[in-house]
Amino acid sequence: MRVSRLMLVTLRDNPAEAEIPSHKLLLRAGYIRRVGSGIYAYLPLLWRVLQKISAIVREELNATGALETLLPQLQPAELWQRSGRWAGYTAGEGIMFHLEDRQGRELGLGPTHEEVITALAGDLLRSYRQLPVNLYQIQTKFRDEIRPRFGLMRGREFIMKDAYSFHADEACLKHTYAAMDQAYRRIFSRCGLRAVAVEADSGAIGGSASQEFMVTAEAGEDLILASGDGRYAANQERAVSMPADAVPLPGGARAGGLGDDLPTPAQSAIEVLCSAHGFDPSQTVKVLLLLARFEDSCQQPLLVSLRGDQQLNEVKLANAVSARCSADHGTLLEIGPLTAEAAAKEGLAPIPFGFMGPHLEDAVLAGARGWQSRFLRLADATATALESFVCGANSLDTHRVGASWGALCPAPESLDLRAAQPGDRCQHDPEQQLQASRGIEVGHIFQLGRKYSAALEATFTNEAGQEEPLWMGCYGIGVSRLAQAAVEQHHDANGICWPTAIAPYEVIVVIANVADAPQLELGEELYAAFQAAGIDVLLDDRSERAGVKFKDADLLGIPWRVVVGRGAPDGQVELVQRTSGERSDVPATKVLSQLQVHLERERAGLLSA
Repeated sequence: MRVSRLMLVTLRDNPAEAEIPSHKLLLRAGYIRRVGSGIYAYLPLLWRVLQKISAIVREELNATGALETLLPQLQPAELWQRSGRWAGYTAGEGIMFHLEDRQGRELGLGPTHEEVITALAGDLLRSYRQLPVNLYQIQTKFRDEIRPRFGLMRGREFIMKDAYSFHADEACLKHTYAAMDQAYRRIFSRCGLRAVAVEADSGAIGGSASQEFMVTAEAGEDLILASGDGRYAANQERAVSMPADAVPLPGGARAGGLGDDLPTPAQSAIEVLCSAHGFDPSQTVKVLLLLARFEDSCQQPLLVSLRGDQQLNEVKLANAVSARCSADHGTLLEIGPLTAEAAAKEGLAPIPFGFMGPHLEDAVLAGARGWQSRFLRLADATATALESFVCGANSLDTHRVGASWGALCPAPESLDLRAAQPGDRCQHDPEQQLQASRGIEVGHIFQLGRKYSAALEATFTNEAGQEEPLWMGCYGIGVSRLAQAAVEQHHDANGICWPTAIAPYEVIVVIANVADAPQLELGEELYAAFQAAGIDVLLDDRSERAGVKFKDADLLGIPWRVVVGRGAPDGQVELVQRTSGERSDVPATKVLSQLQVHLERERAGLLSA
């Protein structure tokens, strides 16, 4: 391809809309163009990158025996209603674009395809003799993001590879899950990415186990917590750790465990309370008043207790609430703070916000018109482990010192609701500490079990002749996100530095001065020779100044640059490696063989990484 025919428009300045380096560079280098909020056109250069990524994905998945298919983007609401996910994906802050057709039937633009593929499997896979089966697609997906940002990282339309496996038993599912784990590692290595596998929360997809693959980068939206010995890594949503030991409360339990009242005017914040009275935050129990809203319109007040030095993990809380309530009330739609304004609007008596204790009585909910009349009481294990503590007295400007569980109120069931933090001790080895890094999620694999097959009645006949639900796995890779993640991980002050395997072109031949006949002739000869040798080559044949061409070559990030300049009459060219900047003068007759050696070495290095 010739640059003069590439429709290339590069920008010297960073677009105002771009926030992170990869977004800026993809726009500046002419790889993408914004069409609307969270909607981008993939221009020819990026489409070549996406095709190369897709080819690597196909090769690795085909090698596992997976079968490629293509599923509809437009999905009937009825399938999602049967799985119980329609309300969660469309109501409130749901992420599914949904519409009605002219017959009044509800439809959604698929952010994912569990329902469709499960319904198909239920029709087609009727016997254990047909199993296992693994189907995958590379498809455009849609998410109605509240705040699209970071270019292809969090868009409203994106390209994704998703695969779904079906099995006769859990052991077979785990075997395929492990095979897909290895395939994913090979895919990311071949794409030239440094990726780490971390334990993850299954989220709205569900399932018993899941693992994310994170590309490490400073601009990553996810916080990864990992042990220094490399034996543990998890997304912060999922991470577990050993909290610091609590500082014992001097004097222990008081007033039979009910605690002594302590005047604390305007000391509703833990930090202010501790500063005023010399408490350590780990000696306190803080109480959060929240409201959970469910698919059936039930609104359940929550009373959550944590040790004062800990932070709530909202994902762990949502999982705990769903486990206790979803069977009766359907999908959990959201959990938010229960404010004084909301309580007053509901007609409740004033609640002592900032001074609440875990013994707040259900009676405060009396008269609620749209809420459940009893709290769902939950507590983190760090709170219930305290033998005595400081907490709110359920009276304004008053706390209790020396309260204890049992005397003050029954201790709720101990749960893991706290957010693990960098520096926490690791559970597998208390000598190790969690270390933080940022990551971009580019892949996620799940053991779904029978969640969808049971809901959609996708059954098969087992060896005993009995009907049972299929076992399922789910495996996703963000193809367009992976392309931008590669830029985030591989760039410098001058532009993109594509890994060779996914670069739009492997080599760019730059003719410094196309008006110079020897340069033009030699450049064309090399261009033809590289093409004949099967090298992806781009020829910069524009009549621009040499400096402009060099800057554009750096910005585009093509791994190797061959400069045909003043040495052309003597048969000399300059070979430049984009990543290292290393330059060498090479006879034009030998540059092809040298490039072939370099390219083969780079390909082999990526495959063995």
